[in-house]
Amino acid sequence: MKKLLLAATASALLAGSWLAPAQAEYLKEHRGGAIRLLARSAAGTLDPHINYTDQGWQMYQPVYDGLVIFRKAEGKDGFSVVPDLAEALPTVSNDGKTFTFKLRKGIKFSNGQDLGVKDVVASFQRIFKISGPTSGTFYAGIVGADKCLADTKSCTLEGGIVADEAAGTITINLTKPDAEILYKLALPHAVILPADTPAEDMGSRPIPSTGPYMISAFDPNKGMTVSRNPHFKQWSEEAQPDGYPDVVQYDFGLSEEAAVTAIQNGEADWMFDPLPSDRLAELGTKFKDQLHISPLSAWWYAPLNTRLAPFDNEKARQAVAFAVDRNTLVKLFGGKVLASPVCQVLPPDFPGHEDYCPFTKNPGAKWSATDLDKAKQLVEESGTKGQKVTIIVEDTAISRSIGVYLQSVLTSIGYVADVKPISTNIQFTYIQNTNNKVQMSVSQWYKDYPAASDFLNILFGCASFREGSDASINISGFCDKEIDAKMQKALDLGVTDQKAADKMWAEIDRQITDKAPAVGLFTPKRLDFVSKRVGNFKFNPQFNWMVTQAWVQ
Repeated sequence: MKKLLLAATASALLAGSWLAPAQAEYLKEHRGGAIRLLARSAAGTLDPHINYTDQGWQMYQPVYDGLVIFRKAEGKDGFSVVPDLAEALPTVSNDGKTFTFKLRKGIKFSNGQDLGVKDVVASFQRIFKISGPTSGTFYAGIVGADKCLADTKSCTLEGGIVADEAAGTITINLTKPDAEILYKLALPHAVILPADTPAEDMGSRPIPSTGPYMISAFDPNKGMTVSRNPHFKQWSEEAQPDGYPDVVQYDFGLSEEAAVTAIQNGEADWMFDPLPSDRLAELGTKFKDQLHISPLSAWWYAPLNTRLAPFDNEKARQAVAFAVDRNTLVKLFGGKVLASPVCQVLPPDFPGHEDYCPFTKNPGAKWSATDLDKAKQLVEESGTKGQKVTIIVEDTAISRSIGVYLQSVLTSIGYVADVKPISTNIQFTYIQNTNNKVQMSVSQWYKDYPAASDFLNILFGCASFREGSDASINISGFCDKEIDAKMQKALDLGVTDQKAADKMWAEIDRQITDKAPAVGLFTPKRLDFVSKRVGNFKFNPQFNWMVTQAWVQ
C-alpha cells in the first residue's frame, strides 16, 4: 500500500495535478484539531540559526523556510532540494561560484512583515554574527566569510551576498565551487528570518517565520505550542505544504515510560524519545498497527576529549574502542531490529562508506567481539591507568543505561569512572563547551544531508572546534592538520568527480577511526509509536516524521 501511494503521489506531481479539486476536498476533510507530542525535555534554544538537534530540526520544517529546502516527501525523493522562498533553483555561473536566486513575491512573516531581499542578506550575516555552529564549515566558502569569522560583530559578507531590490534577486558568490552548497542552503541554519532579528541567541523567544505554522508559545520547562501562521498562503506543495492540524502541542517532562502509556491511552499522539526497550515486546504484540519503523543515516557515539587526560593519549582512546561490547549496546537500544553494531564513522549505505573495524577481536570489515586483553594492554602502555573519568549522558532511559554500561567498561580496563546524567535540554551544548571540561560523553549524530563530509568534516574538522563555545560541534576537539587538508581535497574533488571523492572519504573515514577521537557504538533505526487517532503518517528521510502532514481523527 505504501509503495502504491508513493507512486501515485509522484505521478500527480509530474502531471501537475497535485491540487486537483478532489485533493482539495481531501485536505479540507481532515483539516483541524490538535496533535499532542511528548518529549523528556526541550531541544535547547529555539533559534534555528543555532539549534543543531534532530528534535529541533524536525519541528522547524513547517515553521521556517530558506531559499531552497528539502522536498517534503517520503523515500529518496525527500533527499532532493527544491526551490522554497526562491521561485526556482538558482542560475549558476562563474564556473560554479555564483548562484543567483529570484525571490518569490507576496510572502509574509508570521508577524505580518513582508519578506524582502534585505531579510535574506541580514539572515546570512546573522549566521556569522551569532557564531552559528556551521558558520565556519557549511558557509565558510561564501565571499567575505573569512572576515566575518575573524570579526563576527562587523560581518557584512560584502561581495558574498548581493541583493538587487529592484530585480528581487539574491546572488551568492563563493570563493570556489562547492558541490554541496544547495544541500547546505536547504538546512535550518540558512533559513530566512526578519532583518531586525537580534544578532544573539534568541533562546526561548520565538522568531517570526514564513511557513504554514509559527511557534506561538514556549516554556523550556513545560512545552511548546505551534499554531497556524495567519499570513501563510501556500506557494509550493513540494517545498512547504499546508498542514492538517490547527495546533501542535509539544509537552515536556514526562518519562519515556509515562509517555508510552499516555499514547496507549489516547492522551498523547507521539513521543520524540526512543521507546523504552522493556516496552517493545508489549507494543509489538498489542499495538503493532501503531508502530512505524524507518531507516536512519545516523550514528550513536561516545566522543573522547582529545585535549584532556586521559584521552589526550591515543592509546587510551583506542583501549576504550577495543573494550566496548557493541552487541550489549544494541540490546540496550532494543535489539537487532532497531540497531546494528559499528566501529567507524560513516553509516552503512552512505556515500563513502566501506566496511571497516580495527577495534575488534579479529580486525577487519565488521565488529565481532571485544578484545579486553588488548584494551588493558593499551591502558598500561598509555600510563593512564587509575585516572578518573566522568561520562556525561542525557537524562533519558536509554542514554542512562548506555552511560552505566560504559562506566563498567572503563572500570574493567583500569579507570575510576562515574556517569552523570543531565537534562536533554542542555546536554548537547554542555558537552560541546570546553569550559565544562567534559572527558567523555554519549551523543548522536543524524546526517544533515547525504554526503560523507557531513559526518567526517563536521564532527572532526578543525574548523568545527571552538574554545569556550556551546556551538563547537567537534566535541572531541580533534584536529589533525594532514587529515583536515585531505578533507578539503575531497570536498574540492567532489565538484568534478564525486565517485573519486567518495573513495577519498572512505580513506579519511579509516584514518579518523584509527585515531579513535570517538567510539562508534551503533547505527539506529527510528521506531515511532503513534496514537490510534493519527492518520497519514509520512516519514521524510531528511527530517523524520512530517508531523503536520498527519491528521487526527
